[in-house]
Amino acid sequence: MQAKRIIPCLDVDDGKVVKGVKFEGIKEVGDPVELARRYNADGADELTFLDIGASYKSRATLLDVVKNVAAEVFIPLCVGGGIRVVDDMREAMNAGADKVSVCTSALNRPELLREMANAYGSQCVVLSIDAKRVPGSGASKDNGELRWNAFSHGGRTDTGIDAIEWAIRAVELGAGEILLNSIDADGTGAGYDLELTRRILNAVPVPVIASGGAGTLDQIASVLLSTKNAEMTEQATAENSPGADAALIASLLHFGKTSIQEIKKHAEEKGVCVRW
Repeated sequence: MQAKRIIPCLDVDDGKVVKGVKFEGIKEVGDPVELARRYNADGADELTFLDIGASYKSRATLLDVVKNVAAEVFIPLCVGGGIRVVDDMREAMNAGADKVSVCTSALNRPELLREMANAYGSQCVVLSIDAKRVPGSGASKDNGELRWNAFSHGGRTDTGIDAIEWAIRAVELGAGEILLNSIDADGTGAGYDLELTRRILNAVPVPVIASGGAGTLDQIASVLLSTKNAEMTEQATAENSPGADAALIASLLHFGKTSIQEIKKHAEEKGVCVRW
């Protein structure tokens, strides 16, 4: 069984780590280098840095942060935000990134994914999908079939593109991993969108990182559990347990509500194979 990854997410703006709820109400929560050191020491499997400002100035600041972190920690780093061309990817890789994440730029020009994969290999190309349920979608026949759209520009613009169809196309173009962000769940602590995660996992053959909504240890275990696991959590059942390849976590860790060691211990007790 392949070990599941626990990945702290550092949303960086103007050199500081910030966090909001549903991509709004952004507040400063700490220094990225200090947090990276803490999470590395606590057993993080990877680190993800997302430049939420995504301007040239903020990207340059983020690259300085990546250089400082890469000099001190020895776990994979994924960098995203403001990556518009292969040269931007090259700068991030030269700064110490092992992978690069793209969202809006790939939606604007999907061929970018192929160019990035040709330059560095699909294993270095992460497609970030900011997905949100569209109005009127629901589980009952009266509400219609469930549907999530891919949003761009930090969750502000509805592209009208079906998130699942976009994931399939992106992998065909060269994306080697999907970072799936639920806008509806982001920062709420109400749990991951298990149904969305399950559908994306069933649609693509590449690893999927679940993001948005982690509020309890049980919820993290739930998104990592698969139907092959013997013990379900309160949130997950054999029918909806998606079995994501990794869980992205921000608020729970940033605000000291739990630790990576506690997350892994609980997940393992529920039957998830984790890395130690």
